[in-house]
Amino acid sequence: MEHTVDNNQGQLRGRMGKLGFGGTGVGNLYRAISDEQAAATIRAAWDAGIRYFDTAPHYGLGLSERRIGEILKDKPREEFVLSTKVGRVLVPSPATQDSKDPDGFDVPATLRREWDPSEAGVRRSIEDSLERLGLDYIDIAYLHDPDVYSMEDAVKTALPALEKVRAEGLVRAIGVGTNTAGAAMECVEAADLDLLMLAGRFTMLEQPGSDGRPGAGLLDRCRELETGVVSVGVYNSGILAKPELPDDAHYNYSQASDEILSRARKLADICKEHGVELPTAAIQFPFRHPAVVNVTVGASKPEQITGSAERMAAEVPQELWQDLQDRGLLPA
Repeated sequence: MEHTVDNNQGQLRGRMGKLGFGGTGVGNLYRAISDEQAAATIRAAWDAGIRYFDTAPHYGLGLSERRIGEILKDKPREEFVLSTKVGRVLVPSPATQDSKDPDGFDVPATLRREWDPSEAGVRRSIEDSLERLGLDYIDIAYLHDPDVYSMEDAVKTALPALEKVRAEGLVRAIGVGTNTAGAAMECVEAADLDLLMLAGRFTMLEQPGSDGRPGAGLLDRCRELETGVVSVGVYNSGILAKPELPDDAHYNYSQASDEILSRARKLADICKEHGVELPTAAIQFPFRHPAVVNVTVGASKPEQITGSAERMAAEVPQELWQDLQDRGLLPA
């Protein structure tokens, strides 16, 4: 199913810029931060020139949407791009209100997530998000983690529902957000998607199809279909985030194996030979493929997003990429 990028879509991608702000951290992922710290972090992103902001009901049971909306509602609406996600709706949960959210966000579990891929569920999710955000419209709606719930429901129900709300003008663009390359391939073949948000699967340590992983040819297929790829999780949950790698570095949210740690250190050493820090190379790596239109990173402190903006703007010599390829650390 071929997708053609019209002028409006081209303008949308242009306004997104190369770097986006991901809203997990300001949704209290792993640890609580104050409203003041969250606001300062979002403002720092804006001040750094970032104009694409991504959030989801999942992030802090709506907290991320509320915090991001609170800052963006005072900005000129035509100057930024806002995405959120559908598939999970939030419903009251009195039975768990005295507990913490079990899904990794440091917030009270006054709500719970329910998978609802129906057209009614998609519309309700968008309406609820708009209320939390306090904005007039959402630019991009992604189907969130369909592989976690039901790919059959995603393909048969949720994606057609998204195509319908886009046709009606309720959202400007639609896509899928997933950390599974195989699921991503299935979705881009099944629907007319504007964007694919791919988490952690196109990094300096991992590419779709490498080492027998699923999704071989995913990015090439996105290029053919003119489906833009937003690359997230470029640090693989931490292992590529620092110039020097600690022994307890995490890869995909678990302790990195000796093999992965050794490979990451080789990457860091070669980057250093070219005068580049590993996280600077990591944040720019996705643009090695022409299907990638944006890299989005999370932050919970102002200095984190400011640092990411500086790394995105830093010069990385072409010779580094060639050297990494020649040494077999990156695919040609």
